[in-house]
Amino acid sequence: GSINLSRFVKDSFEGRAFDFESFREVIHLATRFLDNVIDINRYPIPEIGEISRGNRKIGLGVMGFADMLYSLGIPYNSEEAVKIGEEIMAFLNEESHKASEKLAEEKGTFPNWKGSVWQKQKRPMRNACTTTVAPTGTISIIADCSGGIEPLFSLVFIRNVLNGKQLVEVNRSFESVAGDKGFYSKALMEQIGQSGSIQGIENIPEDIRRVFVTAHDIAPEWHIRMQGAFQKHCDASISKTINFVSQSTVDDVRKIYLLA
Repeated sequence: GSINLSRFVKDSFEGRAFDFESFREVIHLATRFLDNVIDINRYPIPEIGEISRGNRKIGLGVMGFADMLYSLGIPYNSEEAVKIGEEIMAFLNEESHKASEKLAEEKGTFPNWKGSVWQKQKRPMRNACTTTVAPTGTISIIADCSGGIEPLFSLVFIRNVLNGKQLVEVNRSFESVAGDKGFYSKALMEQIGQSGSIQGIENIPEDIRRVFVTAHDIAPEWHIRMQGAFQKHCDASISKTINFVSQSTVDDVRKIYLLA
């Protein structure tokens, strides 16, 4: 299960900010929901059911991170983005653990709790693990948001539909800003759709180009740093793509592996 972060950007007197209180409510609700799924699931073989119910691992994560950054006016490849990414994941991790503790009080710990790291911490838990960051390739499309903690691959997509027609899909945040700043045009959107990026388009203000970066605008080092920020506060694995230009060398790839 993944929570759409773009839904928690709120307007205040000081500008736009992330709504941690509403986020907390959804984390606790989602943790309970995913724990219930373990019991209602139909498992393909008994052994899978036995281990799933024995550890009661769930994987609560996030999506819509890139959309959230656009809404807040924060470039993905910036110290501020890495900082807020770590802050959000730390909050998610801790609050989902608290929710699991409450469920343990209500329903009991996961059967394999004895001997676990949670018993050593004297912390009763309903779930052995609660957090992960999935790619959310399909559910992010359903939720109409960016996938996982990835930047957008393109600000404008040109989709081929029936009868050879093309449908231009523009990122909602970018479309809104383009309208407000007065540089929106159908021709410009089609131009962006060819490359996906707005870097180098001089009639778009520089501060807008700085915020609305896409996957290939971001140096590989920033991709790794963002992954590291989220991984610090995560029970399980993280899905993350590191984008390279086609001219990248073996040494370029080696450098990123070593950085990771």
